[in-house]
Amino acid sequence: MTGYDLAKQIREKPWAKDVVLVALTGWGQEQHRKRSAEAGFNHHLTKPVEFDVLQQILAAADKCLPHRDAATR
Repeated sequence: MTGYDLAKQIREKPWAKDVVLVALTGWGQEQHRKRSAEAGFNHHLTKPVEFDVLQQILAAADKCLPHRDAATR
């Protein structure tokens, strides 16, 4: 199973409509980015990952989560 296959399977689940999927790969050509988007990834990052970019993606995803209380963060 590839990451593309997994993303497609995740996207088929009703609970996954708001899940943020990030592809982290060594492949960065436009065809790879397009394939990632078609599979359901929200973001496509290439190795070595720029930590600041990943941190921004995770922070934005965290803001969308329903937090029960500050202690769980």
